[in-house]
Amino acid sequence: MTSDCLLMYCRTHLDALCSRRADGSLYLSWAPLLPPEMADQLLHRMAAMGLLSDRTVGIFRNCKELRLRRAFIRSCSVSAQAFRLALCPHRLQELDASWIPSDITGASIIAGLASNPECRSSLQRLSLNGLHLDYESLGEDGGARVGFSSLQGLRTLNLAHTNLTDAILKDICSLPQLENLDISCSTVSDLTALLECRNTLRSLVAHRLRQLDMSAARLIFVLSQLHALRHLDFSDDHFGDETVRQLLEGSPQVLPALVSLDVSGRKRITEAALRAFVEARSGLLFLGLLATGVSSCDVVTSHKNLKVTGEANESQICEALRRYNERECFVREALVHLYNMTTDIDKPRPDILKLVLSGMQSHFTSLHIQLVATACVFNLTTQDLAEAMPVHLLSSTVTQLLYAMMNFPNHQQVQKNCLLALCSDYILQDVPFDKYLAAKLVMNWLSTHEDPTLQRMAVAVISILVAKLSTEETSQLGNDIFIMKQLLGIVQQKAMAGVVDTTLKFALSALWNLTDETPTAARHFIQCQGLELYEEVLESYHTESSIQQKVLGLLNNIAEVEELQGELMEEDLVEHILSLLQDSQMEVGVRYFAGGMLAQLASRPEAWTLDDELRTTILEQLHASIMTWTRPEREMVSYRSFRPFCPLLQTSQPSGVQLWAAWAIHLVCSQNTTHYGSMLQKEGVIDLLKALAADSDTHSDIKRLSETILSMVE
Repeated sequence: MTSDCLLMYCRTHLDALCSRRADGSLYLSWAPLLPPEMADQLLHRMAAMGLLSDRTVGIFRNCKELRLRRAFIRSCSVSAQAFRLALCPHRLQELDASWIPSDITGASIIAGLASNPECRSSLQRLSLNGLHLDYESLGEDGGARVGFSSLQGLRTLNLAHTNLTDAILKDICSLPQLENLDISCSTVSDLTALLECRNTLRSLVAHRLRQLDMSAARLIFVLSQLHALRHLDFSDDHFGDETVRQLLEGSPQVLPALVSLDVSGRKRITEAALRAFVEARSGLLFLGLLATGVSSCDVVTSHKNLKVTGEANESQICEALRRYNERECFVREALVHLYNMTTDIDKPRPDILKLVLSGMQSHFTSLHIQLVATACVFNLTTQDLAEAMPVHLLSSTVTQLLYAMMNFPNHQQVQKNCLLALCSDYILQDVPFDKYLAAKLVMNWLSTHEDPTLQRMAVAVISILVAKLSTEETSQLGNDIFIMKQLLGIVQQKAMAGVVDTTLKFALSALWNLTDETPTAARHFIQCQGLELYEEVLESYHTESSIQQKVLGLLNNIAEVEELQGELMEEDLVEHILSLLQDSQMEVGVRYFAGGMLAQLASRPEAWTLDDELRTTILEQLHASIMTWTRPEREMVSYRSFRPFCPLLQTSQPSGVQLWAAWAIHLVCSQNTTHYGSMLQKEGVIDLLKALAADSDTHSDIKRLSETILSMVE
């Protein structure tokens, strides 16, 4: 078994492999000795899949067989006690415990790690982004106060979005091997403590330090003393202070070995200062210049080996989306420029779509991000562009669009952007995503908007989605009478105006699919006066065969529900349908669906409540009419199941009823023999056709057709 298979098996069969301790946590009943890399991967994947909790993290208390080195519990609901029992006994080298939503604090993590003498020296990388540090709660150990300085092996420390103070920073800077420090968006006010690690600190990320209270001169002095510094991030989203300007204009002896500088968002930068800074540092590899106004400076754009975040060209914008994925302010800024850049895009760019998707996933609660990102998605997937994208990428993107619709149900532009992106035949037909959820969301949107263009798109999307649902999902959707009312309202609105447009056709198609083998939806249709409306549509659109087919298709669905057949027993309606069946000038499609409804009604003499002569005429005309039909070249109908046909194929049925059902089966099988052949076998229709072919009383026309179908599928 490969390592991936083993990890997958462990994740999916965790409960079966485990026993339970008295405190409810799990432990492996038997565990092989895993390499530390595999134990790390198991923990990481459990965390990424949302499986990590106080109960499941208990399996890692076994630190003999499951030896962790690089522990990842980011965003997992793990308590301080569970963390101490499961992870602290390991000889950890790295720990990412950022953004944990439970009661755990930075202090409880530090105390737990410091309680293991091995961890004090082995831990090299620690990420506590987004946690409350609660530093004052730390006690003493052997007369010395426990703190970050207790973890003497630390080389990398990430404390972004924490309540970091000057005193804590001073403790951190006493670490003898500290090389990388991220204090972004923290509450620190003075960076003088950095002088303590001037000979080791190689990377300082100090994005958006809003409480920093140092003069420009003092700050530049401190930075100038950091002799080992190679990477400096001093970006902000709207502050423009003197420090950056003076740093750029200052002596080349200040940070001469810098290879990476990020000052995105700083407004007081001149091209002259930027040029002088770049020309004095030949080893520069990266510049962050997004939202500074100078990213188009020639010294930047002409430097081949220099990576830049900015808005001057596609490369700079994409670099910004890659580097600033977790910084909402910069993702939004980059997406705005990306939207303008992709408005007229004519080539598929899955690489760019992937960056947009990543931004949406990282900031799914941000209205500003979702607003611009959904517009970018439309630009990148419109027309034929989607067909050249990887299907898995489109699937993830559509899922994210649905999340945006759920999270911002009342924001018209977000909803419109998502609808525009969804309105693609390729996406709706060929890309896997939760089509039931999509249909519900679009339906909810439709209920509050009457813009004709958007209404047409929404109804088109619903029509295609409903056809893609399973019978169970269609039934769930049909249980909502509100949806039936909405769609019937659109049909009535169009019918009253007497228009024939795509909105009417899509609404009729949606209703047809919604009632397919869904008795509840069929009942709702009757309750909402749908039958009366459809009778009017049949009469007023008597020259529109495409409209009539969709209306008659739904009436077929109603006729398949035995308890609702009585609702169709109206003499005027039945005689009108009979006239359509008999009309040789009508398209085969109209006559076919008219015949289907009549065959269902005439198949049950015990439920027939109209004149018997009318039923006799129907049965005669069914047989006579069907024998004149020619099979249409294009696909006219598709079926999810042949179950409604089974009662019509009984040997006791009149020939007209049998013939309609056999003709219908022959029609779809001749268009897709493989698909419908297996359906016939599975649902027992093959046996019914064999019985018809063998019965001496079966009409020769039906025998011949049954035998043709059997030979076709066999």
